[in-house]
Amino acid sequence: MPPTAVLAAPVEQSAAVDTVQVVGTLLADESVIIRSEIAGRIVELRFKEGQRVKVGDLLVRLNADEWQAAVRENQATVALQESKMKRAAELREKKAVSQQEYDETRAALDEARAALELSRARLEKTELRAPFDGILGLRRVSPGDYVEAGQDIVNLEAIDPLKVEFGIPERYASGLRPGQLVDITVDAFPGEKFSGEVYAINPRVDPDTRRVQMRARIANADARLRPGMFADVALVFETRENALWVPEQAIVPTAGQNFVFRIVDGHAVRTPVTMGLRKPGKVEILSGLSPGESIVTEGQLKLRDGAPVQPREPQPAGAPATRD
Repeated sequence: MPPTAVLAAPVEQSAAVDTVQVVGTLLADESVIIRSEIAGRIVELRFKEGQRVKVGDLLVRLNADEWQAAVRENQATVALQESKMKRAAELREKKAVSQQEYDETRAALDEARAALELSRARLEKTELRAPFDGILGLRRVSPGDYVEAGQDIVNLEAIDPLKVEFGIPERYASGLRPGQLVDITVDAFPGEKFSGEVYAINPRVDPDTRRVQMRARIANADARLRPGMFADVALVFETRENALWVPEQAIVPTAGQNFVFRIVDGHAVRTPVTMGLRKPGKVEILSGLSPGESIVTEGQLKLRDGAPVQPREPQPAGAPATRD
């Protein structure tokens, strides 16, 4: 029989990246609403909306007149009680005062010192400072406002790096570990990928979704990404640098097995293969082939094992058709 004309292609070698695709949400690395712990009137706002601040920067100052007066009052009380304690100690040495009177004087001094510490702590709370480096949001108060304890003033977000939170189906749980790489894409920047690394895995599977929640950190030095964005997340399980790939049309499924036809010395050799990952137009081959081998990609349905073949390379896209 004359050789059968077939299209052929070589077995290619390139990296195979084993990933699972899920949807996640971007979160600030740290996020807080600045609130006052005490009630008071705002006398000064020391920030602008959207401003970058450093930890410890003064943001808001409340009227402190009342607490300053309380500190001075308690300082005077402490000074008086220290004098009484000194006299009580002298009288005790002369056995001119009872142990009970001495103990009561010492307790009064301790109480005065505690009151002074409390008034100083409250005075410090009239100044609200940034608890970490970040970017301020939109303020919800104005100078002169009277704020209650716990009232929202402004939000502070640390967004470099960002966190991305996502859930992985429990069937993949055995392959999850800190340090795995992730690639994310967001609608705001189509075609761009942002990379990060898993740093935390929830030890508990969510009983409602049957997913394992994970978090990864994403560098965001230019602040392009923002907390609250949805993200398409690709979690990388494994990267095989020298994986083998063949065109998907080269695979011949038969009776639950997959085969390809290798071209050896002008003949088609029916070869069983084990498939791995897929990508557009390509299939990874885990076993059965070697790099550079020539395989049939079109015409294999007319072949039998050992049949002579006349291979030709696929024509470039747009090339004119020719007759055999």
